[in-house]
Formats: sequence, structure tokens, C-alpha cells
Amino acid sequence: MAQKLKIIPLGGIGEVGKNLTVYEHDGDILLVDCGLSFPDEELFGVDIVIPDFTYLEKHKNRVRALCVTHGHEDHIGAISFLLRVLNCPIYCTKLTAGLIKIKLEEAGLAAKSDIRIVEAGRIVNAGRFNVEFIHVNHSIADAVSLAIHTPMGTVVHTGDFKIDSTPVEGEMIDLARFGELGRDGVLALLSDSTNVERPGYAMSERTVGEALMTQFRGCDKRIIVTTFASNIHRIQQIINAAVENGRKVAITGRSMENILTLSINLGMIDIPPDTIIEMSQVKSLPKSKVCVITTGSQGESMSALHRMAFGAHRQVDLGVGDRVIISASPIPGNEKTVSRMINELFKRGCDVIYRRLADIHVSGHACQEELKLILALTKPKFFVPMHGEYRMLKAHTELAALTGVEKNNILIPELGRPVEISEKGIRLGVSVPSGRVLVDGMGSEDVGSVILRDRRHLATDGILMVVVTMDADGSQVVAGPDIVTRGFALPKDDADGLMEELRRIAADTLEDCIKHRYTDWTTIKQSLRGSLSAHLNRRQKGKPMILPVIMEV
Repeated sequence: MAQKLKIIPLGGIGEVGKNLTVYEHDGDILLVDCGLSFPDEELFGVDIVIPDFTYLEKHKNRVRALCVTHGHEDHIGAISFLLRVLNCPIYCTKLTAGLIKIKLEEAGLAAKSDIRIVEAGRIVNAGRFNVEFIHVNHSIADAVSLAIHTPMGTVVHTGDFKIDSTPVEGEMIDLARFGELGRDGVLALLSDSTNVERPGYAMSERTVGEALMTQFRGCDKRIIVTTFASNIHRIQQIINAAVENGRKVAITGRSMENILTLSINLGMIDIPPDTIIEMSQVKSLPKSKVCVITTGSQGESMSALHRMAFGAHRQVDLGVGDRVIISASPIPGNEKTVSRMINELFKRGCDVIYRRLADIHVSGHACQEELKLILALTKPKFFVPMHGEYRMLKAHTELAALTGVEKNNILIPELGRPVEISEKGIRLGVSVPSGRVLVDGMGSEDVGSVILRDRRHLATDGILMVVVTMDADGSQVVAGPDIVTRGFALPKDDADGLMEELRRIAADTLEDCIKHRYTDWTTIKQSLRGSLSAHLNRRQKGKPMILPVIMEV
């Protein structure tokens, strides 16, 4: 039987986020990353979105390992949910391991996990797969690409990366190893497509440090800086700028505090003695001697900066004597919340510095020239773009063709459809269960289409409740019916008239049910819902959710 390598994307295709890729060969399964994404405006009440694990749960005895490229939420955020359906060792670098442990401890799953720390340059065995960790640059430390060695050949899975020749800490991306793999022969390259539409190269993280220093130098205001909590190199540069300009540093925001503590414990961040102060000390120092590093770069409603902007923070009252630096760009979908927060900061009299005004943020993703360089170094036989919306994937295939990959060997993947590589070439196989699972509240994963439909209905048209009290056998109305509305727009000129009409129709419907001996509550509720809905359709265009409430005495 001819050999076949299957690569099944269960997330990260046609979207930015929710990354999960399944490699399958000769009965063994290797997982790469397991992330989440955040809901759009249509997903009312949904907290996060995770991949559908149905296929993995069915084949859980074949899963040999999960290898994680880095510690961003879109690559690790769903691991706690995955471990509820299967057990496997998790291989990752030390910072990524620390971030995963924090998440698993919060989920009460730390004791169940098997996290194994791997340094870049090492190879781990996972059944039929030997996975090599390759150092890369990204907007979080300890990021890696993976060279997945299989009996059919080597697959290079880049994960998120950029080429930074002057990184803040550590070495630049290991381009030499990519070149060695290319000389030895790369079967397939799966590469990050996030920034494929941007020409040139991504700017170095070090340029942000220079821009931050400019904002600190000579400033007599209190400085509040927000950035992604996971970007410890950015946090290091903020601290460096504060120390050089004689400022103490206070930290606020749970995720920022957690990651800073983790980074200090791992020796990945350097803070001079007596630099960090408690938030309670901020008011006691002159504003020109204080820097606050905070969460809230995406305008999250419960974040520290958002509470400062809307006057709800207990320890910081922002105003004319403050400079707020937003060292991050909005994630797609967060533009409105970030813009609203910036407007509030300006209203309070703050001096607000954000990306449109200064070079205080750079991307962690490779642009066109960097993507072409990885293609040229690895010289893959087959190319599969990953991590991006369809237009990004399409643009990446055009870059691959420019660098010499044969067009017949380039394939745009689809969510849930295996990419099958064999001696016959590359093709899409038969779909496996895939999609998105909507997580609501404290880990509930049952937010399906019916619940979302009801939430949309409530959000757009409101609710109309019919409250009635009946005797136990349904033969007599004891009290009511009463009509109660919430979020339903009544006509201004005849609101009372409509309410009386609805009450009368409900009373007539109940009388009719009693006359025909409809005594079960389900039938009575359906009759009320039908008669009231029909009348509203005739009377006006509003279609509220109609909820009959029958109390029994």
C-alpha cells in the first residue's frame, strides 16, 4: 500500500486564530498547536471560540503528542479543553510551558497534564514523527518552528514568525537550519500567512525600544503604557526606558502580573532592584517619577486601562498630567472597542500616543520578503499556506509560485479537509468533523445554533411575556393574563391600546383552549404564541420573542 501523509487543519484556515493542525501517518497522530479565537459581534454572549475536537476524540488512542510553537492564546488557549477529551504529552519551550501551566492551573487540570520542556535545536519522538524545534523570532519569546521528520520526508511548519536581525534578547531566527533542511530536501512547507499582504520586511522589535525612549525622554507627565502581556521583550524595553529616565514601575492587570512573575522566575527579564513598586504607592510619587505598565491594549471591558479610561480604576485617576502609550495594534474585530477607549482617554485630557502617531508597535509576523526568503531557503516540493483568511492564503500561493514552487504542487487548504501527500502528488481528501465550538461562561460548550438564534432574536426584537395563573387541571384561569415586554418597541401613539389588544387576544386564546379541553401546558403555550404572533404580524413589523409563562395553583 502506497504511503500517505495527511495534514488536517482543524483551525487557522480561513480565519486568524484557533490554530490546530493534525499530522497523520501510518496510524500515528501528531498535533501542532491548540488555540482559541475571540467571538465577533454576531456571537452574543460567547466568550471564546475553540476548534471542534470530535475527530481527535474519536482517534484519541492514536494521538502521540501535542507540539506547541509558542505561547499566544491563538496557539495555546484551547489546550485545557483538549485535555478534557484526550491525554498526550505536550512538548514546548520553557516560556510556553509556563504559560500553559498557568492556564491549566486555572482550569484545575494541572495534575492531569504532561508538559515536557524542549530547547530549540532538539528533536523529540512522537511515534512515526520526529519533531525538531527551530528557533524563530516572534512577538513573544521562546517561539519555534517545527521540522517534522516523517518516513515520507520532512515537513516544515513555521508557526508564527518574523526575521529580526536585531532582536532585543537572544539570537535571530535560525536561517542556517532552514537552509540545511532545504539542501537535504523539504517535502512540504506550511507557512504563516498573516502578513502576506504587506510588502518588504517587518520592522525589528528594537525599533520600538527607540521610539519608547523618545516618549519617555523629557516627559514630565505620568506615563501609562499598555501592550500585550505576553510580549516580554516589549515589557523589558518599557522597563529599560523607565529606569533610564528615573521612573519607578508599577504593574496592573492580572495577566500582566502573572507573566511578569513567570518571566522573572525563568530569568527571561531583567529588572534592576527597587524598580518595581506597588500600585498603592503610585499616588504618593511625583507623576514624572512613575510608569505604570497595564493590560488593556485591546480595549477589553474589564482590563485595567479600560477602567482607567472610564474612571473606574481604584488606584489611578487619569487626567491632564498623564501620557498614555498604547504599544499594540488592534486585533481584527477589536477596532471599535480600542477606538472608544482612546476617545475616552482624550476626553479625560490625557496625552495619548498610539500607532498612528508614533512607531511604538511592530508586527511579529513575516512580511512578503521574509516569506519569500523562507520559501527560497527550504525549497519545498509542496507548499500549503496556513494561518490566515482566504485572501491571505491565496496571496501566499502567488509568492510560492514566484519562488519556483510548481503550481500543481501548491494547495490552498480547507478547514477539516485532509491535505493528502503521496507519490501521486498533493490533493484534498474527504472532510472530517470540524468547525467551531462556542464556549460560554464558566466553560460551558453547548452554545449551539438554537441558542445563538434566540440571542439574536432577543437582541434585535426584544421579548414579550404572557403571564397567566391556572388551576392544576387547566380548566380555569385564576389570574391574568398579563403582558410584560422588555426591549420590544411599542408604537408611540398607541402603546396602551396594543397592550390591551394583546391581553384580550391572550384571554380569548385561553378561553378557547379551555373550551376544547386543551389541558397540557405545551399546547396552551403554543396556542398563545401563535395567536399573539399572528396579531403582531398584522399590527406592525415587530417580531419579539413570545414567552408564555403559566403558573399552576
